[in-house]
Amino acid sequence: MHSRLTPVLVLTLGLLPAPVAHAEPPIAVQIEVSFLLGYVEGSGCVFFRNGSWHDSRTAQAHLRDKYDYLVARNLIGTTEDFIERAATKSSLSGRAYAVRCDGRAEMTSSQWLRDELARYRTFK
Repeated sequence: MHSRLTPVLVLTLGLLPAPVAHAEPPIAVQIEVSFLLGYVEGSGCVFFRNGSWHDSRTAQAHLRDKYDYLVARNLIGTTEDFIERAATKSSLSGRAYAVRCDGRAEMTSSQWLRDELARYRTFK
């Protein structure tokens, strides 16, 4: 009986999913995303997400968590991937994120971050 179970056991173990290694995004992307996360946190702006406004520290923590989740699944290859996949809209509701700073008009968080990324790249 033992000899019959061995091939079945080997076959079964071979079908189990192997752990998937994830690659970190390129260092330039890590630096830019860290810069943008710091920009969010230090902005003093308020961020609209899923029907309510959040302070900049809460927004940064949320975006950091989403970034880490996406990195673990190999879904971030560029800084634009971070903006598009983590900082544009809610993964749950699909509603766009927005930002409002210093009494200025509300804008999408996507555009706000793209604008800052362009400024960063100009001066780096």
